[in-house]
Amino acid sequence: MTAVPRGLRDDRGAASTQLVLVVPVLLLLAMLVVQFALVWHARHIAQYAAARALATARTKDGTAAEGRAQARRSLAALGSRILTTPSVAVDRTSTQTTVRVRGTVMAVAPGLHLHASGTAAGPTERLTTPAGERP
Repeated sequence: MTAVPRGLRDDRGAASTQLVLVVPVLLLLAMLVVQFALVWHARHIAQYAAARALATARTKDGTAAEGRAQARRSLAALGSRILTTPSVAVDRTSTQTTVRVRGTVMAVAPGLHLHASGTAAGPTERLTTPAGERP
């Protein structure tokens, strides 16, 4: 039987110890990358829903309720699992319409509760005379 040199016996199990310490850190980093990619995607979903709601609510005969309904349809079609618990706020005046869509992003990394929002605003359509007055 050959004897193992004394220097080699001291390093036994070092790779296992390093693996146990490094792999969880790498997995956590990968989960954080995925989480922030989901936040980015959820912001785009919220912005899209807000833009669609604005296009509906700002028309001459549009209403805030129609804008909210359009935003909910857009959210259901695109992001019901990504953007959870969404809220839609439509503020429509005679001159300006503003839509805000907010929600919580699906959690991948433990302990992170991130939010995404989108806002769209534009003038409310109305009939005016060339001088800017209402007919």
